[in-house]
Amino acid sequence: MTARAEIENVLGRASWGYDENDVDLIAAQFTETATMTMQIGRDGDVIGPFEGRDAIRKLHADSLAAQTDQRRHNLSNLVLVKESPDTASTTSNLTLLSIENGVVRVLSSGWYRDDLVKTGGEWLIATRHIYLDLPY
Repeated sequence: MTARAEIENVLGRASWGYDENDVDLIAAQFTETATMTMQIGRDGDVIGPFEGRDAIRKLHADSLAAQTDQRRHNLSNLVLVKESPDTASTTSNLTLLSIENGVVRVLSSGWYRDDLVKTGGEWLIATRHIYLDLPY
């Protein structure tokens, strides 16, 4: 498998984990020392950083516990901004869908900026910044 395909799988597993309420799968896509930040709207404050795999896992667990709907994260337009044998930087678009009471609606759109490292033969997210156009 190519590095690009492996990286796509890491990003996809993180999204799939959220959509399937599997916080362990989400956390497994991040390094132990990963950091994550988020911003909602161009003028919004940066939320975070959430530092370390456990903090990122807790953030996702808390968010999932507060939801009543089913979420679907759709990643697209993945761009490999830079790549070396052990590091990579990507950007990708996000369309966030919400399914509740038989209705599908677009909840938000935005993008991810991820820095990944190859550790022990596998790619993991070392830093993630999420930008959302609307609150989720």
